[in-house]
Amino acid sequence: MISKNTIEKVFEISRVEEVIGDFIQLKKSGSNYKGLSPFTNEKTPSFMISPAKQIWKDFSSGKGGNVVAFLMEHEQLSYPQAIKFLANKYNIEVEETAISTEQKEKLDQKEKLMVICEFAKKFFKKQINETDFGKNIALNYLGERGFDNKIIDHFDVGCLTSSRDSFKNYAIENGYNIDDLISLGLVSSKNENDIYSSRIIFPIRTISGRTVGFGARTLKNSVKSAKYINSPDSIIYNKSKILYGLYNSKTNIVKNDNCYIVEGYTDVMRFFQKGINNVVSSSGTALTSAQINIIRRLTKNITMLFDSDNAGLNATIRSIDMILSEGMNVSICLFEEGEDPDSFAKNKTTEEIQKYLNENSIDFIDFKAKKLNESKRNSATEKAKVVNDIVSSISKIPDKIKQEIYIKQCSKMLDITENTLFNALAQLNQITQVSKTQVTQDSSTPIRQERTDQIFKLEKKIIEILVLYGNKKISFDEIKMIKDENGEITYKPDMVKSYVHEKIFLDLHSDEVEFANEEFKVLYKELIEEYQKKENFDAKVFINSLPKNLSELVTSLIIEDEIYQLHDWRSKNVIVKGKDRSISQLVTETILTLRTLLINKKVQELSKLTNENDKNFNKDTLEEIVNYYQLKSLLSKKLNRVI
Repeated sequence: MISKNTIEKVFEISRVEEVIGDFIQLKKSGSNYKGLSPFTNEKTPSFMISPAKQIWKDFSSGKGGNVVAFLMEHEQLSYPQAIKFLANKYNIEVEETAISTEQKEKLDQKEKLMVICEFAKKFFKKQINETDFGKNIALNYLGERGFDNKIIDHFDVGCLTSSRDSFKNYAIENGYNIDDLISLGLVSSKNENDIYSSRIIFPIRTISGRTVGFGARTLKNSVKSAKYINSPDSIIYNKSKILYGLYNSKTNIVKNDNCYIVEGYTDVMRFFQKGINNVVSSSGTALTSAQINIIRRLTKNITMLFDSDNAGLNATIRSIDMILSEGMNVSICLFEEGEDPDSFAKNKTTEEIQKYLNENSIDFIDFKAKKLNESKRNSATEKAKVVNDIVSSISKIPDKIKQEIYIKQCSKMLDITENTLFNALAQLNQITQVSKTQVTQDSSTPIRQERTDQIFKLEKKIIEILVLYGNKKISFDEIKMIKDENGEITYKPDMVKSYVHEKIFLDLHSDEVEFANEEFKVLYKELIEEYQKKENFDAKVFINSLPKNLSELVTSLIIEDEIYQLHDWRSKNVIVKGKDRSISQLVTETILTLRTLLINKKVQELSKLTNENDKNFNKDTLEEIVNYYQLKSLLSKKLNRVI
């Protein structure tokens, strides 16, 4: 268990904008920060961060909360794991007891596999530094390839000896289950031997730095052995959503506003060793939409540095349209035949590498015009294929202005009239639009309905008022009902100074109002108790004390108040405050409107009872209705006064 002192230190020191800035590109928006949602595939930024309140809100998905909530949601961490992540980032010593074998068994499956991967990474790294195989064979091989110890250590590169069960035995001795080792691809299901024997091992990490899988290169000179073996997909590792080196390069990708994509693990290591640190690898697989979206949160610019062989060219061609369709800019840099990023950069300086990349990076039109059927460009048929392919790529670009610019560029380069190209583009766009319409029509996915219930909105508003203004002491314009000497009722205005939370509590308590929404009911109780216990209410501390669902709800209320003007709902009998209204007016309007709605509801219920046969019961009911109408009259007068 993590000590309370450690948790308090973590919340005190951590900055939500700094932590989230490691995962997505943030831009200043007034006093807040804005970026693309990491939870949805959006084109327009709707992810907001409030540094003052240390909270975030994603309007595209509805998620929100504090810094821990973000890590739990984005990285699928448990609460203790999120605290440890922040402690590690800010160099805070974590006070906790060691994990026993018994405790390991109690961890959920995902957490258990995470622990095993970290355990395996440390074992493999120890092997490369302390065993004869590691020092004499693995490190020697890497040294011959030109990799120094610093870069090997930076990427936590390890190895496994030729022994068939050294890791398996060590893991079992430390209390880990053979079935879990098999599910992670560390041990074979056929013979329960180590899978990575006689291999150099590259740990694969998430953007937050958690080890979730491995890539391993053989050191055997055998045609029977696969050159590379990668971890299979598991509940913690999906190769289509992971980019090797992203954890190491994310900051520099944002800084340089560009991401180089290479194919292999050693390509990444080579560029890092040469001082070019904004590079990631697709781990030998075709680039996926999920990987592109991860990069898009950090930059809109991608430069592809795939190998010059046919496989590399084909991978580049496949990736171009996907990158363009995400609204990103793509450049391609090719190397001489037989070269890959690793071999190209090995004997060059940083300046030479960077100069080559700058001078030889071309856009997709240049690339396709030069590389697609280059030998047959003089053939009309082949030229038409090239043109159609380029126009097809242009059609994937969401920005119409960019489309027009690229059409003009293509026209000049290939000597084709702009009208011809625009007509071809229009045809493709029309086909795409028809396809999208059909998908929409055929889709059976239910659309989430916006909640319009008036009582729900008013209950939500009361919680918002309590969070934002609950501890403010202000004057309220009240109306008292007084009987004169003749017994007639008159109404007298009066000013009463009170705390907002006291005003709300007393007014709602007088009608014995109970919240209909369960979450609001719990929050109302927690807020009132918090104000009663403490003189100084701290929204940040309060949010940190709540369960995830309630923390998310409170965060939404705070962020929404900062960003949005509320609509005029008077016509709908929902009277709330715009930004220009006073707190006093806001509180009074909201409470009175809610009480009036509840009274109307109660009167309707009682009216139905008058159809009963019991006349005495009807009489009592009618008297109760009259009393409610009197109360409603008083509330209406109060409401009209504050309007």
